[in-house]
Amino acid sequence: MGNKKSAAVMFSAALLMATSAVGPGFLTQTANFTGELGGSFGFVILVAAVLALVVQLNIWRVLCVSGLRGQDVANSLLPGLGYFVSFLVVIGGIVFNIGNVGGGALGFNAMLGIPETIGFFLTGGLAIAVFLMKDALKAMDRMVKVLAGVMLVLMFVVIFVVRPPMGTAIKESVLPAVPPANLFFPIITILGGTVGGYITFAGAHRLIDSKVTKEENLPQVKQTAVMGIGIATLVRVLLFLAVFGVVAAGYALDPSNPAADAFKIALGEMGYRFFGLVLFSAAITSVVGAAYTSVSFLKTFHSSIAKNEKWVISAFIAFSTIVMAVIGRPATLLVVAGAFNGLILPVTLGVCLVASRNKRIMGKDYKHPLWLSLAGIAVLALTLYLGIRSFEGIITLFKGG
Repeated sequence: MGNKKSAAVMFSAALLMATSAVGPGFLTQTANFTGELGGSFGFVILVAAVLALVVQLNIWRVLCVSGLRGQDVANSLLPGLGYFVSFLVVIGGIVFNIGNVGGGALGFNAMLGIPETIGFFLTGGLAIAVFLMKDALKAMDRMVKVLAGVMLVLMFVVIFVVRPPMGTAIKESVLPAVPPANLFFPIITILGGTVGGYITFAGAHRLIDSKVTKEENLPQVKQTAVMGIGIATLVRVLLFLAVFGVVAAGYALDPSNPAADAFKIALGEMGYRFFGLVLFSAAITSVVGAAYTSVSFLKTFHSSIAKNEKWVISAFIAFSTIVMAVIGRPATLLVVAGAFNGLILPVTLGVCLVASRNKRIMGKDYKHPLWLSLAGIAVLALTLYLGIRSFEGIITLFKGG
C-alpha cells in the first residue's frame, strides 16, 4: 500500500472511530458531568482516555492481525460466542440509537424551538431518508465535517469568552476534589461512550476492509488506534473547558439540554442556535452510523439480513425512534447509553484478550506484548468493578434521582 493511500486509510479509520464517539451522547455526557463534577471531570477524562487506549490497542491488534471482524474472532475462539457478542453489540447499538434520536430532538429544539416529541419523529424520519438516498448520505458526511469545524470554533470562542480557571482544571485533573465513589459512574460512562459497544469495532473493521491486516501492518494499526483516541479526547477536553468556564462562573446548566445551554449562556441566542445545528447534525449521522454498524453484526445470524440490509436498518431506526418517543427524557438516555455500553466492554475486551493467545486465530509466530496483555487484564477487572459499582447510577438516572 502506497504511503499516501496508507495515510489516507489510517486517517479515515481514526476519524470513523472518533466521529462514532463524538455524537450527541458525547456532547451531552461531557456537559452533564462537567456541571456535576466541575474541574474534577478532567480526572475522569484523563483516566477514561488511558483506559480507552488500552482497550483499543488490544482489540485492534487482534482484529487486524487475524484479519477477522469482532464477531468472527469470537466464533473462531468458541463456536456460537460470536452470536452472543453480536447480540450484545446490537443491544448496545439500540440503546445508543435511542439516545441518538433523542439527541436529534434536542438539536431541533435548540435550533428551531421544535417540541421534543415532534423532534424524535423528525430525526428518525430524516435519518431513514438520508440512509435510503446514498447521495444524501455523502452530502451529510461533508456537512458534518463543516459543522465539526464550526463546533471547534464555537468551543474556542466560548473558552476565550468565559476564561475557565485553568489552574483548577489542571489540579483537579490529577487530584480530584470529588470523592472517588462519585467518579465510578462518570468513568464507565465516558469509557463506554468512547470505545464501548460498536464504536471501537468501527475503525478496526474499516482497516480490515482496506486490507491493513497481518503483523507487518501493526505500526499503522497502532498509530491509527492512538490517533482515533487522541482526536476524541481532544474534542472532549475542549468541550470540558468551555463548559467548565460557564459552570465556574456560577451558572447552573439546564439538565434537559446541558450542552446547548452552556453555549447559550456563553454566546447568547446565536451560539445556542448554532450549537443546536451541530447537535442535530451529530445526531443524524450517529443514528445512521450506529444502525449501519449494529446491523453489520446482525448479518452473523442469518443471510436474509444481508439481503434485506437497508430495510433492516430502516426498521432499526424506526424502532429506536418509537422507543425514544415512549420513554422520553433524551438527555438522561444519552448518558445511560454510554454507561450501558461500558458494561458490554469487559465482554468484548475479554474475548480479544483470550484470542490474542490463540495461535490458530493469530498465527503461530504472533506474540501479543506482555505489557499490553497485563494492562488489558487490569482494565478488564477495573471495568467489571466500575460497571458493578456504577449500575446503581443507571438506576438512579432512570428514577430521576
